[in-house]
Amino acid sequence: MEDIKKRKLDKSEGISPHSEEDLRALLDPLAKPQLVDLLAKLGSQYPSIAEEIKGIATADPVHRKLFVRGLAWNTSSDTLCAAFSEHGEIEEGAVIYDKASGKSRGYGFITYKHMESTHLALRAPSKLIDGRMAVCNLACEGLTGSSSTHDLTQRKLYIGGLSPNVTSEMLLHFFGRHGDIEEGSVAYDKDTNESRGFGFVTLKTAEAAKKAIDDPQKTLGGRNVIVKLADSHKGRTIQTQLPTPMVQMPLPLAPGYAQPGKAHPSTTPHGYGYPPAVRPYHDNTYSSPPTAPYPTQSQIPYPYYIGKQ
Repeated sequence: MEDIKKRKLDKSEGISPHSEEDLRALLDPLAKPQLVDLLAKLGSQYPSIAEEIKGIATADPVHRKLFVRGLAWNTSSDTLCAAFSEHGEIEEGAVIYDKASGKSRGYGFITYKHMESTHLALRAPSKLIDGRMAVCNLACEGLTGSSSTHDLTQRKLYIGGLSPNVTSEMLLHFFGRHGDIEEGSVAYDKDTNESRGFGFVTLKTAEAAKKAIDDPQKTLGGRNVIVKLADSHKGRTIQTQLPTPMVQMPLPLAPGYAQPGKAHPSTTPHGYGYPPAVRPYHDNTYSSPPTAPYPTQSQIPYPYYIGKQ
């Protein structure tokens, strides 16, 4: 009733609707959260506005494209698309391969036709594909996406000492008892596809990761495995013995000689002239020294001994 009276009052006063320029001036100082709330309310009340919002948001593929990492080396583009098709129609999807070797690089991209499908996929970002836990995020967020949070170092675990017969599914099932897993797999060799004896598991909470570390039962595949924070394992550096650098030590010189690297108080060493004075030679002829009348000594005869034959 009040609204009807107000509308009648506005008409009677001849108040015209706001122009687009006026509305822009009113919306310009508003913060993004306020604009989002306003459009959400209008979209829920007026279907035409909701369709327009949907069309604008879906037009840019950046809001519909997912980056998927942690893929197995043998996962194909068809397998990747099949895993994500449950959330909606896929416009494009592919695994990225190395141009030189032709082998998978362990990640790929999925582009949905509708933005709603992208949101559904992001609600459950972890998927088990070909025995490995793959993780997706919006491609515009980069290679790490939401996992690049400050507590990732407290949630990602390094698992060492794995038996060759332990698969990624066995690894995920073993650590799933401690909490929800975001991603994880056994590390495999690209060429042989054999286990490298270790793996990584990222749990969704730091509490679950701490629980896994403190768990005394760490026997998997018949072996006692090593469980530690991946960041501490990565930060371990190997110190190498480097040759001791040669340091030149200045040798002490006698007074009067310039010391290396030091300015001498005088231009010439003490007690010496430069160039040194040379004593002049007289152009005289020198006669042989006179022979002293030394007495001659007679030879002393020595007896000859003939040895016995």
